[in-house]
Parts: sequence; structure tokens; C-alpha cells
Amino acid sequence: MTLIGQAADDGSLSQQQCREIIAATVDQMAPDGKRVLVIIPDQTRTCPLPMMVRALHAAMAGRASGLDFLIALGTHQPLSAERIDALLGIEPGRRGEVLPGSGVFNHEWDNPDALTTIGTLTAAQTSEITEGRFAMDIDVTINSRVFDYDIAIVLGPVFPHEVVGFSGGAKYFFPGICGPELLNFFHWLGAVITIPKMIGVKDTPVRHLLEAACEMVDLQKVGLCMVVVGDELVGLYGGDLHDAWSAAADLSDRRHIIYVDSPYDSILSVAPPMYDELWVGAKCMYKLECVVADGGELIIHAPHITELAAAHGRIIEEIGYHCLAYFLHDWERFKDYPWGVLAHSTHVRGIGRMDGDTELPRVRVTLATGIPEPLCRKINLGYRDPATINPADWQHDPKKLHVPKAGEMLYRLKNPPEWATVS
Repeated sequence: MTLIGQAADDGSLSQQQCREIIAATVDQMAPDGKRVLVIIPDQTRTCPLPMMVRALHAAMAGRASGLDFLIALGTHQPLSAERIDALLGIEPGRRGEVLPGSGVFNHEWDNPDALTTIGTLTAAQTSEITEGRFAMDIDVTINSRVFDYDIAIVLGPVFPHEVVGFSGGAKYFFPGICGPELLNFFHWLGAVITIPKMIGVKDTPVRHLLEAACEMVDLQKVGLCMVVVGDELVGLYGGDLHDAWSAAADLSDRRHIIYVDSPYDSILSVAPPMYDELWVGAKCMYKLECVVADGGELIIHAPHITELAAAHGRIIEEIGYHCLAYFLHDWERFKDYPWGVLAHSTHVRGIGRMDGDTELPRVRVTLATGIPEPLCRKINLGYRDPATINPADWQHDPKKLHVPKAGEMLYRLKNPPEWATVS
């Protein structure tokens, strides 16, 4: 397929421009008489999904023999019928009118009956892809629904991402609709490399791993990849999945990374409502870690967040939040925990080191959320009553930074230290 797309030089793309790109992409994929599955994000990604879904459904009308949607939840919680309607901008009970003939399904990452094994990444492959960091066989499992279709379209935005480098593309298959084996492995691989050396980097070992797994999915794979700044759609690319993702990642690199001259002693990182648990609200740390000064503090301000993670909260309470060196220092104790949860823990706590048996994180991470103080202390994070937060205190001091909607824009230093320098 030929890459089709456009970036807005000023402002955002119009709905008409989007419809034209979608229609041209559909023409190229030749869906006539074929069954098509569209893989879409959940509510934790900003994009004009209602408009895009309607435009794609209209472009497919009378052509595809079937058109359904699968929500790439990864390990996020399944959405109720009401939340699916809200995600798609549909009034309750009217989905059949807006998307006639189409089903919308949640992914089930932890249901073995919903998954199919499609192959194995061998120890030799993982050693080569991970640049010698690991050498182990990894079973590749995926949502069994994909085998009911001829074409899979990834419809979603691309942002800098803490584990993969940039989100989107093959990531909508892995971890979007895959099982736990590869999911846990590649998250830990990203943790071992560390966020500062991964986030906002296009060519990474984790990306190569996901692309290798994606090659095992034996059906036509198409991308409709968006780039969103704030609430504005500034770019859309359609075509072969990798090509569309690559073009969107290049635009994301230009539009989503903010470079600053010096680090901040204190950062107030405000989680938007779309992050409804710390598992996803932690992006408020990921995107800003590189610009917190040594010994400084990052505050995740989110009074609406009241739990760690619906799927993983018990394990997080058990292990707490720690830097990578802490887990590696006592690996025999931690090696049998889910590696994806260990990775999340290190991502939230940030860069650190061990001095003997003492953990020395580089920065302080404080929760000003609905999570109670005793639990914050138990999991090795700071606590602050969210009612005591006045954003104005962070808005007029050059050593402080207020980010009113954190989690999608990446902040980097113009001259990063060694621990944040991409090799």
C-alpha cells in the first residue's frame, strides 16, 4: 500500500481532510467482500475516536462483509456497555443506529480461552533483538477474534511511550490484544533499559520485539495513525501498518517533545480524568522524570484517583514502588512476580541506585490523590493531601513547573545527563 497522509501546518486537520484520507486508505486495502476488524484505544488515549470511527464505518458501507471493533485494553479494565458508548460518542442505546451491523468487543488479556498461541520467539531471536540482555523462549499469544477476519486496521494515536519509545502501530497488537507472556517480558525489557533511554526514541529493542511478533499475525495489517496535540488532530496517516506508524512517530517526535534548559526542583503533574487509576496515571511521572532535578520532587495531582490498579493492585501493595537497582539487588526474591508489574514499579519510582542494602532513588515521588496516606507510605511513595495543592504556587517560580494535563507531552533536557542519554 502507498502511504497516504497529511500533517496540519497550522491548526488541525478538518473532518473533510480526515474522511478523504480514510476513504483513500480503504480503497487501497480493497475490503470488498472481506471481514474487517478495527483495533481501537480505550479512554486513556486522547484522540477524536468518535469522528474517526464514524468516518471509517461510512467508508466501509456496502463493501466489507463485516466490520467490528476490538478495544486494545492491554491489561486495562474492560469497559461496560455504557463506557463503550461514551468512548465512541454514542448516546446510550443507540449504538445499533450509529454503527449498524458492527460489534464492539473488549480484549481479555487474562482469559486463556480468549487467546490463541501463534508462535514462539526463540531464545536466539530474543537474544539478538534485546542486544544480548535476554535469551529465552517467549510464547506469542493473541486475541482469538483476529482469526475471524481478513483485514485488521489499527486506528489510534501515536505518542512518546515509556516502554516502546513511541506508542501505536504494532503496539496495538502487543500488548493491546495479546496475552501475558510477551506483555510481561517486553515491559521488563523496557524497564531494564530505563525510561529516560527509551521514551521518545523511535528505534528501540522493544519496538523490534513487537514488530517481530506482529509478523506472526497472518492477515493484512493496515494503519490509520493519528497525531494529537492537546485536543487537536494535527496529523493522520493511512497505509501499511508499519509505514503509517513510522510517519506518525516522526510527526510525534516533532510535536510532542518539549525541550527545556534546566531541571525543576518541584513539578506539579496533573492527571486528567481519563487516567482513573495509578496504573495509567503514572504517565504523569514517566513523561516528566527527565526534567526533575536530582533530589527534587514530582507530585502526581489527581484527587479522582482512588486505587493503584484494579488488575494488579494486590501485587503492587506487596512489592511497593522501587527503582530498578532495588529489584536486581534481590532478584531471587522478585523474579517470579509478573515482570510487567515490576516494570511499572520501577517506572513510577524512577532512576535510582543501591548503597549496600539501602535504596537511593534520584527523586521523590509524591501522590496527591484519593489514595490514603497509610497506603502511600506502605508502597514507598510520598503523600500529600490534594486539598492543600494550589497550582498557582508552581506557576511563577522558574525552579517549579505546573503541567495542567500531564501524561502525553514528553519533557526532556536540551543537555541531558548520562543516565538520560540515549546510546
